[in-house]
Amino acid sequence: MSEINYDNRHFVGVENYDSGDLNTDTSFHYHQKGSAVWGTIEGGRVAAGTLVARVEPDGSLVMRWHYLNIDGDFHWGTCRSIPKILPDGRLRLHESWTDNSSEEIIGTSVIEEVP
Repeated sequence: MSEINYDNRHFVGVENYDSGDLNTDTSFHYHQKGSAVWGTIEGGRVAAGTLVARVEPDGSLVMRWHYLNIDGDFHWGTCRSIPKILPDGRLRLHESWTDNSSEEIIGTSVIEEVP
């Protein structure tokens, strides 16, 4: 099992492939028990959302997510998050995701742990 523990870590969006719902005002709060990770998403254009993931042996996350945006639209999909440990010990997650809510949209984003 990975040595990375995601429990009680807070992240914010720092990079998105387009001007979608994720932005620098979007925050993520993760919890972990064993290899199970879950969390909440809110802020920016995201009214409320949740995620559930499995920690892989390399520390990456395989995830399912869903949220409601401020326009009242539901979004859901999958994500693979690859962690990078920054020099100060915080995590940066490089994400490849698919939004399956209406048409399949594939994108990338980066979220970073708040100090």
